[in-house]
Amino acid sequence: MGDFFAGWRDRVDANSRRAVDLYVRELAEFRRIAIAPKARAAMLDFAVFLRRRTISLVAEGLPFTDADLSFIAGVGRERAASGVSFAAQRDVLRLHHSLMLREMDETAGRDDLDDVMRTLAWWPAQGLAAPAAYTRGYLFGQGTILSEVDRVRQLTSLVVADDPAAAELAGILAVTVPDRPLVVVCRMPAGPPVPDGRTRTEVSAHLLSRQRTPLRWEEPGEFVAVVADAAAAERMVRDFVESTGLPAAAGASQAARNGLAVAFASAREISRAAPVRTAPVTVHHLTDLFAEVGAARLPPVDGWLREVSGLLATGPRLVGTLDALYRNDMSRSRTAASLDIHPRTLDYRLRRVRDLTGLDPVSVRGVRILSAVVNRALTGPL
Repeated sequence: MGDFFAGWRDRVDANSRRAVDLYVRELAEFRRIAIAPKARAAMLDFAVFLRRRTISLVAEGLPFTDADLSFIAGVGRERAASGVSFAAQRDVLRLHHSLMLREMDETAGRDDLDDVMRTLAWWPAQGLAAPAAYTRGYLFGQGTILSEVDRVRQLTSLVVADDPAAAELAGILAVTVPDRPLVVVCRMPAGPPVPDGRTRTEVSAHLLSRQRTPLRWEEPGEFVAVVADAAAAERMVRDFVESTGLPAAAGASQAARNGLAVAFASAREISRAAPVRTAPVTVHHLTDLFAEVGAARLPPVDGWLREVSGLLATGPRLVGTLDALYRNDMSRSRTAASLDIHPRTLDYRLRRVRDLTGLDPVSVRGVRILSAVVNRALTGPL
């Protein structure tokens, strides 16, 4: 063993104390745990173990043993059982890596380049095994304090953020994340009724029993699920609306590999441009609402559509009439039947639309503008 490794080993106790002091100072949850002297001593012992074992293995060019990784995973389980949040355990891993690199730099002398390079070469292949085991143990340990719904909610947050830890947790929970998933967002209009926490949990548990897929509420009026395809999305939205009994708007976006965060943002944007409906609720894609999504991104255009909507609001149920007309492919007979009105009443309403807006509802220009106006009018308050 060269001078570099010997010097690094000599600093283990001091470096470990510095690490624990940093965790306690920077992380409130570790500060809470460290109030108990026994718990703080255990944190210090673990910091010493990690450093001594890492130095020995780097010097010998060996990986962590199964016994090492099992012990590290056990510490992760204890952290979960003590109530440490997922965010805090990620923060402590980040701090640990930063400190280890700092300690190596502080130890290295001008003649230690070869040993430093050996350490840097060892780290990507072997050094990441310890935090992976810690995280795995932590995720298993959460099963003792969190319900399945809460754990799936956490998984979904990881999935839509493209977090690498999602794969580990999905395996533990036996939840399938498709290779090219579809992200679905159901939005309920703002205002009452708002599902309370108990209702959200019950609905989530029911939906999980129907489709074993990542899902969660974005409190209080937004629900997200990650499903395999369009058929699964339609089933999820149908079950969701039936379970809540509330009107909703649904948007979906296909994710590229490692691109779920982008798909989630897109599905959310589509849902906010989609019309709110009672069952059945259509799952909209960007191809369905590209004009409305584009308008929402441009305040002057969106404002103009809202002004036209305001004109329609002065007539006899004109927004609902146009909505029925376009949903029935502009068939007058089917539209009148769906509205339970006489065809002459329908013709009168369409004339009122022309009079108020200057747009013929069945012309190319009228359809292009008024269909977007109707959908924006039916989005409800955001």
